[in-house]
Formats: sequence, C-alpha cells, structure tokens
Amino acid sequence: MATLPDLFRQVVAQRPNAAALACGSRLYTYASLFGAVESIAARLRARGITRIGLSGDNTPGWVIADLACLSAGLVCVPIPPFFSPGQRDHLIQTAGIQAMLWSDDATGRESLGHGVSMIMLCGSSMAVGVPAHTARITFTSGSTGTPKGVCLSQGHLAATARALEARLEAHAGAYHLCLLPLATLLENVAGVYLPLLAGSTIRLEPMMSLGMTGSSGVDSSRLIASINHWQPESLILVPELARILVQGAEEGILNTESFRYLAVGGGKVAPELLQRAHALGLPLFEGYGLSECGSVVALNIPGDSRPGFAGRPLGHVDVRVDGQRRILVRGNTFLGYLGDAAPKAPWLDTGDLGSLSDEGFLAVDGRSKNLLITGFGRNISPEWLESELVEHLGVRQAMVFGDGESRPRALIHSPHSGAHLGQQLMAAARKLNDQLPDYARLSKLYLLRDPLSAERGHLTVNGRLMRHRVQGDLSHLITNSHLIDLSQPGGFTMAFFDRLQTETAAARRHVTQAPVIQAVREGRMTLEGYRWFLTQAFHHVKHTVPLMMACGGRLPDRLEAVRKALVEYIEEEYGHHEWILNDLQACGADREERRASQPDLSIELMVAYLYRQIDRGNPAAFFGMVQVLEGTSIELATPLAQQIQQQLNLPDEAFSYLYSHGELDQGHFEFFRDLMNSIEDPGDQQAIIDAARVVYRLYGDMLHRIPLPAAAVAKQQESDHAAA
Repeated sequence: MATLPDLFRQVVAQRPNAAALACGSRLYTYASLFGAVESIAARLRARGITRIGLSGDNTPGWVIADLACLSAGLVCVPIPPFFSPGQRDHLIQTAGIQAMLWSDDATGRESLGHGVSMIMLCGSSMAVGVPAHTARITFTSGSTGTPKGVCLSQGHLAATARALEARLEAHAGAYHLCLLPLATLLENVAGVYLPLLAGSTIRLEPMMSLGMTGSSGVDSSRLIASINHWQPESLILVPELARILVQGAEEGILNTESFRYLAVGGGKVAPELLQRAHALGLPLFEGYGLSECGSVVALNIPGDSRPGFAGRPLGHVDVRVDGQRRILVRGNTFLGYLGDAAPKAPWLDTGDLGSLSDEGFLAVDGRSKNLLITGFGRNISPEWLESELVEHLGVRQAMVFGDGESRPRALIHSPHSGAHLGQQLMAAARKLNDQLPDYARLSKLYLLRDPLSAERGHLTVNGRLMRHRVQGDLSHLITNSHLIDLSQPGGFTMAFFDRLQTETAAARRHVTQAPVIQAVREGRMTLEGYRWFLTQAFHHVKHTVPLMMACGGRLPDRLEAVRKALVEYIEEEYGHHEWILNDLQACGADREERRASQPDLSIELMVAYLYRQIDRGNPAAFFGMVQVLEGTSIELATPLAQQIQQQLNLPDEAFSYLYSHGELDQGHFEFFRDLMNSIEDPGDQQAIIDAARVVYRLYGDMLHRIPLPAAAVAKQQESDHAAA
C-alpha cells in the first residue's frame, strides 16, 4: 500500500508549480514545499531520532515539519497548544520524545530552515508499549484530563485521507483555510493531508490573527473578518464555530459566496442549526469520527445528507450498532493506546451511542458512560439535550444532569446579560420543552454567574465537560445561580446575592458619589481628610467583632451554617481596629487621642442601628453592613489608597488598613456571596436588604463629611447642580 509521502510525490509530479501552502503573502508551490520537506527529513535522519514532538502555531513550518517526519519514517507526536504545562510534560515523558520541533525560528533553538526549529531533549526515557508501525501518536485529554496517546500508522492516516477524497470528490473545493490547531487530528488529516492529495491550496494563518485563542476562545468579529478577507472554499468547524458563522450569515456580516463545503464535527450538532444554515445557502454538513479511527468515520455531503445524522460511513470502515445502541467500528482502527496492549477485538467499541437508518445514515446520540436513566426508567443522552439548549436558548454552555430523577435538570451559562435575560431564557426553555418528548422535558435550569472553565476543573483543556467534577460541585454551582423553574408558573428566581446587589443599587450610589472619591482622583485629598476618614473607620471597625458575636448569639437554629461562617469571620477580623490606629500614628496622629475621640454622628447611628436590629429585630440584618463595607473595600480601597499615598507622600505603614482590606475583601466577598445565596427565608433576605440600604446611607453620610479643600467641594457642588 502506498504511503502518504508516495501519494504526495505523485501530486508533486503532476502539479509542481501549483500553489500548495499560502501564509500571508508567502507561497509554497508543490515542488518547493516538498523540496523543503526532503531537506528537513534528511537532517532528521542524520540525527538518528526515532520519536519527535511537534509544537507551534498554524504556519507552513508546522506542515513542513509534519511531512518531514512522515518522509523520514519517524514517530511524530503533535502537542496541542491548549495543553497545560503538566499535560505537555506527561506527553513528552510518556511518549519518550527525544527532540522537539517548532513551527518557528525562535532564538535558543537549532534552525532547520523553512521556519522550522529544533531542540534536543535530555533525560526523556524511551516510552514502552509503542506498537510496531506507529507513525503518529495523537493525544486526547480524556475524561479525566490526563492525556491518552492514540497510536496510528501511516496506513491509517492515508486510508482516512483517501476515503475522504473519494467521498467528497468535487465538493470540497480547491482552497482550504485551517481554523483548528494543526495538532488537532481532524484538521491535520482533513485540512492538510486531504487537500494535498487533491492538489488544492491550504491557507495557514496564525491562530490569534483569526480570532482564535486557547482551546475555546473565539473573537467572533475577528473570525468573521478573517474569513471574509481570505474567502476560503472549505472549512472544518466545531459546533461553536458553526453557530458563529450561521449567526454571521443571518446578520448579513459574513460573506458566504466562496463557500463550497463546510464540515462540522467534534460534538453534537443540533439539527436546527443545520437547517438554519441550509436555509441561508451555507453548505454546512455534519460528520462523525474519533482519533482511534483516524479522525473521520462518517460524513454528510451535498446531495446525500440528512439533518440529525452524521452521514453515511466512509468506504474504509464498517459500522454497526448493537442491541445496546453502542456504535462499533471495524476496519481502519488504531494500533492501540500508548503503553497498553494492542486491541484484540475486531470491532472497536467507540463509547458512543447511536443508530443506523435503513438507508445507512449514522446517528450519534452521545457517550454511553454519560447516559442518564430517569426515575421512570427512560434513557436520555445528556449531549442531545445540551445541544438543544445551546441551539434554542442561545446559551454558550449547558450540562444536563439528574440520573434517577423524574425529569432532567441543567446548568446553563449565557454570553448575554440584561435585566430580562432570565425571563427570555425561561420563555425559550418552555418552548423547547413543548417540542421534547415528555420524559426528556427539563424541570429546572440553573443560570450560572460565571462559565464553567478548565481553571476550575470543570472542563478539559480542549473544552469538554468534566462531568464528574461538575457533579461534585453541583451544590455550590446551584446555590450561586439564578433558578429557572420550568415546573412553576412564575418560573424565574434570582439568586439572593444578585437580588441584594440589584435592590440596593440606588442606595449604593450615595457612597460611590461622595465628593471625597472625586477629590482623590483629582489629587485634592488632604492629610487632615485622610486622618478623619481613618478615625471614623476605627470607630466602626472596633465594633465589627462585637457585632458578629452578638449576631451569632441571636441567630436561630435554622441559620446554624451562618453562625459557623461568623466564627471564621471573627478569627479573621479580630484586631483590625488596632491596625487603623497604627496607620493614624504613621500619619502623625496621636493613636490614644484618636482612640478616645467621639465618632461622627453618622457612624454612631450606623453602629447603634445594627446593635438594635440584632437585639430586637432580625439578627441577619448584620450582613447588610457586610454587603456595604466589603463591597466598598473591593471597589475603592486599593486604587484610592494608592492615589492618596502618592499625593500625600506617606509611608506604606500608613495604609495597612486600606491595602489589606482591598485584598482581603476580595476573598471575603466571594465567601459572602456564597453565604448570602444560602439564605432562603424571605424575612431574613428582606432584613439584609433593608439594613444594607440604611448602612449605605449612613456610611455614605460619613464619606460626604470628610474635610476637603474648598475647591474640591465647590467643583463637586457644581457637578451635582448640573446633574440636577
């Protein structure tokens, strides 16, 4: 069987002067491309290397290095740019990589020419268990986040590329733009090998210039602008990129005239998205594959497609679905996983669930290990419902859960915001429920404040859900979300912390519009004013711990978790009033004289109000003060302290209170957010809201009374008069 280098040489002989690679204004013909490939392959052979890593951006150097490894008969291990440093190290050690190739000429590396550089690695022990004939080890992150090496031969890669060529024939066009990282096997095989076999031109541009960052970062405007500029005939897309293009076409900002074939895969694609695309004339077609089968197993094409299906299997594989709906593949399957024994079964269990139509179209419903079984015994693929939520609600993320429950629930995150977002999502979700079978209708949605991320352990580095990790954090995530209850007439309930922020916003402006804030920003703060502020801070901070102790003693048993939180607060807050006296002393004030001074009436009233609410009202009202003081510290403490210090030329010892609270209260406020969202009693919630309004007023009165130079006061009065 002919190898890929043999097949490429045939194309070079037929089309030596045709354009093969383009990057910016730079162009490689087929003859010049393979001249560069053979030059680097010869240098690699001379070094005696057998296993080599390949890293870097989408440039001609990456393709040249990859093809050189094939020509030299080396085991090439592409390293995804979105892998973490730990994953990269794991990959290098596990695969026994002896050297690294980069698709650039950075200093400190040996230049091999043509935009390719190399560095030899020391101490990488040779990996064990690499099957014979392995040419490519492609690493996937796996469900646990630990990369897993899939071993493929040149025969596997060539068979997939040739099967794609046979299926697509004249549909794919002659000008392809690579949007996915070249280390992604799908783009590597279908976006490089296939076009080269077909004698087409490949456009390569750095990922960032296309609006792509990391594994899932996309600047939609830049992406669409880049596509409009380069006008490719074919693209390979993941569902999120497909949604961006369809929306761009609907809005009339995407030029679609050049497109001949757009492939989408890598995740469940909602049939409605494909229907929207086809209604616009976009040639968007779904496919299915996995690394273990060379990246592509089935594919829809113009004139032979069906929405909701991944297409007919390619000619180089056999596909069947067993009685448990498991998708099995025979034929062009991998040699084995790195370090594991070679698979012995003739049929590969893909781990996916699906069905085959009478006409031979393959439908993929989701992963077998993710299957939910409702309390009524009905099986549901969460990926199916997640794709429906993304499509119908316009959300960016969705994770369906509820194994053993009567009806499924879901976490969602929207890229949009606004006062009516919850109501809009609720209406769209109710409409979606009307279209779903009764057993799959969602009972509750939880609108997340922040997206699920790899940094929090909820996603793999390439953006796939770490379901078991999310399940472990469900309680926290649900507590800090807005509830959309689809089983109730009203339906939408804002998380209490966000309600607290919203309902105290008007009162908060009395603090943020105090003249002292503008005076500091204009360089008009005085030493007298700063000392006065610190003195008032001392008079309320010295009551913080006593107030917390009083609150803890009065809380009812139903708020025991809140009492426990107060214990942590007390330990952290104890003694902070002495810090303020230290600051005053560093400002030239007499600390004991300030200790014995009388507070401003606003502070005296604020403290008295809180004691009264704790003793004779609802003790939860204390947290209204926390809302005001910690929120104000986060927004104002550190930046204003820096400006005051520069203006008054004071030492760091005069700012221990402001600097420490600007930093400490960041963590405190996240803790406070969680604590507030755990408070469910309407009476407790209203007591906190009412107290926050009062404290905003009284604390703001204190800020308004800070002594300022007359010019600053006059300017503020002019501004207030103009605003009125």
